[in-house]
Amino acid sequence: MVGEENISVRNRRSTYETAEEKEDLPKRLEADWSFPQSSNGRVDVDHLVTRKMQLLVEAEQMKPAFMQRIDSHFTELVNGLIAKSVQLESLPPAFSAEKDGGFKSKGSRAPPEHGKVFVARKSVLDELFEVEHIRTIYHMFIALLILFILSTLIVDFIDEGRLVLEFDLLVYAFGKGSVVASTWLYMFLSTLTVPYGLFLQWAQGYHGSTHKTIHSAFFGGLFMIFQIFGLGVGPAYIAIVYNLPPASAFIVILEQVRLLMKGYSFIRENAPRILSFTPQKTNTVQVPKVSQYLYFLFAPTLIYRDEYPRTPTIRWSYVATKFAQVLGSLFYTYYIFVRLCIPTFRNYSQEHLTVRGLVLCIFSSILPGVLMLFLVFFAYLHCWLNAFAEMLRFADRMFYKDWWNSTSYAKYYRTWNVVVHDWLYYYAYKDFLWLFGKKFKAVAMLSVFTLSAIVHEYVLAVCFGYFYPVLFCLFMCFGMVFNFILNDRRKGPIWNVFMWITLFLGQGVILTLYSLEWYAYKHCPLKNPAFLDYVKPRSWTCHLKF
Repeated sequence: MVGEENISVRNRRSTYETAEEKEDLPKRLEADWSFPQSSNGRVDVDHLVTRKMQLLVEAEQMKPAFMQRIDSHFTELVNGLIAKSVQLESLPPAFSAEKDGGFKSKGSRAPPEHGKVFVARKSVLDELFEVEHIRTIYHMFIALLILFILSTLIVDFIDEGRLVLEFDLLVYAFGKGSVVASTWLYMFLSTLTVPYGLFLQWAQGYHGSTHKTIHSAFFGGLFMIFQIFGLGVGPAYIAIVYNLPPASAFIVILEQVRLLMKGYSFIRENAPRILSFTPQKTNTVQVPKVSQYLYFLFAPTLIYRDEYPRTPTIRWSYVATKFAQVLGSLFYTYYIFVRLCIPTFRNYSQEHLTVRGLVLCIFSSILPGVLMLFLVFFAYLHCWLNAFAEMLRFADRMFYKDWWNSTSYAKYYRTWNVVVHDWLYYYAYKDFLWLFGKKFKAVAMLSVFTLSAIVHEYVLAVCFGYFYPVLFCLFMCFGMVFNFILNDRRKGPIWNVFMWITLFLGQGVILTLYSLEWYAYKHCPLKNPAFLDYVKPRSWTCHLKF
């Protein structure tokens, strides 16, 4: 109430000031624009130009104060909304139960309505691209892509005497498409039928069962067997046995991880509904419809809800633009590899690679590494997810936040990929605290970091065909340390600069070491490799002679 009184007083004061300014405005304008006239009655042009420059200077001087005032009012508005949200969350349990039409039993996990709230909102880049200055940065990246294409065509024309329009690298990377398509179809159909069927059978027989614990353990065990072997081991086995090329393997493994997380979310969000159900007038248990679950499997989110905010129409031109941008990002990555990466790592030799050469290689890999980081973010988190959201009329487009403004790694991890962060936060971090208590927050955060690092390294190991835990070590060592040291209390531009420096160096290290290992496997194959040969980095022992 005190805050509202202060705001109302401020508003009245600003109203009075505005009224006084309006009364004085004609006099001020008359004084400002009363220019001396020459003898023939014409306005003095020199004085007009001078006065115009003075007005421009005054406008530039007023701009910081104006922006600061807007920022102050916006901050007050957001703080007020947050305060109201906290008040709603702190309502007594009886009121919440009456409002939601259910209840939360003691010791049970938080029901879905206490988790993530979906609202209709645009993606950050869609809002920023409405500003002409930000859109110019996007145009700069397009210009750089055109220069990459021209550079490749001109160099190939000089070397070959003809235009070389072959894309052998893309054809190889996305090879064996029939295996990828059949594997994806198997994963999707099994995820559509098995988790939903098991949940339906468990829900219909739970309250009529005399041994509820055994009943739940039986169906829970079947679900875990499917998750581990049916959806976990199966696709990975196919990717390894069929020796899928990198991009094709990425499609299979990333879809595998996505469907695993979606299946778990469906069970996790609906199980409390069944546990808290009390038969009254009817014994029919309300379970989600197949159409709702099917929509969730395609929706660009990993948190299940029966309903999501929807947009009124589908902008097919927007969908086409986003898919075209994904295709452009793909060719962008191709030319980065062709022009900046392959010439550097193709002729790798352990005999010639010294500490000096390794350091130079890391720093020369920073630019392509950062460009590919931007392209992955733009192509997948912005274009791909927005395209599917538009086709499904999914209105909540907060797939990421302004991670580029982060002054701490804690904020960077929260804002880089909001879709995955929400899943880890609600199902790993919060459930860990529910099991062991809020005093283990540091342990919970460490467990989430470990889980994320293991999954990232698993994806790279299967897709590249070798185990080289560079990303795991960076994630668990530097990433975790920076997360605890560079927390949200770190403010100021210097911390944002530090975050970008470390991020750039990390991309250079990752690209260099994984590329060296890739070419070491190509140049130094082993006839009868033992288990340790798959674990030990090949680039440490590969000696080539040219």
